[in-house]
Amino acid sequence: MSIVFKETNGLTDVNTHYCPGCTHGIIHRLVGEVIEELGVIGDTIGVAPVGCSVLAYKYFNCDMQEASHGRAPACATGIKRVHPDKTVFTYQGDGDLASIGTAEIVHAAARGEKFTTVFVNNAIYGMTGGQMAPTTLVGQKATTAQDGRDIDKQGFPIRISEMLATLTGAVFVERVSVDTPANVRKAKKAIKKAFQVQHAGLGFGIVEVLSTCPTNWGLAPNESLQWLRDNMIPYYPLGNIKDIDLNKEVK
Repeated sequence: MSIVFKETNGLTDVNTHYCPGCTHGIIHRLVGEVIEELGVIGDTIGVAPVGCSVLAYKYFNCDMQEASHGRAPACATGIKRVHPDKTVFTYQGDGDLASIGTAEIVHAAARGEKFTTVFVNNAIYGMTGGQMAPTTLVGQKATTAQDGRDIDKQGFPIRISEMLATLTGAVFVERVSVDTPANVRKAKKAIKKAFQVQHAGLGFGIVEVLSTCPTNWGLAPNESLQWLRDNMIPYYPLGNIKDIDLNKEVK
């Protein structure tokens, strides 16, 4: 009898700390499956900063580097330049990447650094108590915006992927979601291509993954998935924003 589904060797056999209904676990699995399928588990170095992903070093079955809040792209830049033969990725949340780490991700993309970023957007600070993030939607409530985000006070949510796509060094940019089985498959395909872009030496690649945060949204897991569809996807539309041919010749 052939095996149709099994645990990925890209992850360790450790229970995660994520809340029930959080989709970080799905995203972890996709990254683990990709590095296993590409045959690079032993040659991969991941960078986990502060945030919900702070304990990712326990979960990914590869070498991991802890980074200060927002500084994962800077750490990944140094690692990739010292070890250009390794597969390097950052795994970052929106409070980390889009706020305190904005400069790092923008300039890494502008330089065309040859590592991969998995950007998890749940529109709120998850680990630290539900504060408003740069990606929090207009009207969405947070502990630091109890009446909801007000554009006159806090401005508009930042569409990070569209912004980074304007930079020449960012060659692959895609936004996906993990709210349905079909979208999970599309997310894996995008993550895999982002790693393949790195292996081809073409430039910087990022995959933004829309994720849920039932605890800080104050919703049940199934309600969170519907809230994501009804509110996040209209503002953060899914799809490829910037693509590149994997056979493109590097100049």
